[in-house]
Amino acid sequence: MTHVQTARLRRRSFQVLHKTRTSQAATMTIRPGGESSEDSSNEHGWAEQWLYVVSGTGTARVSGRTVKLRAGSLLLIGRREPHLIRNTGRANLVTVNVYVPPAYRVDGEPLA
Repeated sequence: MTHVQTARLRRRSFQVLHKTRTSQAATMTIRPGGESSEDSSNEHGWAEQWLYVVSGTGTARVSGRTVKLRAGSLLLIGRREPHLIRNTGRANLVTVNVYVPPAYRVDGEPLA
């Protein structure tokens, strides 16, 4: 068992919390008006991404389709689906993301 206490984490824009050989958990914080990536064609060629909104509001553009996000939203972004998450609110958009299999190194850089 691994227990990660996220309430005490320093809020960085993207932070890997923990990973195993088969999955990975991370948090993402996007400031008001900000986006998840400078590249609107962000995709994970080998990993699915489950994105759960903890707080805030925004939109997700996935494979050309846009959906609204708010606290409690759960979104599955499939492998190779281009996506962009945007904060449309006045407070930080905070998400917990699960990647299967892992998509990032512990330092937050994408796996090559």
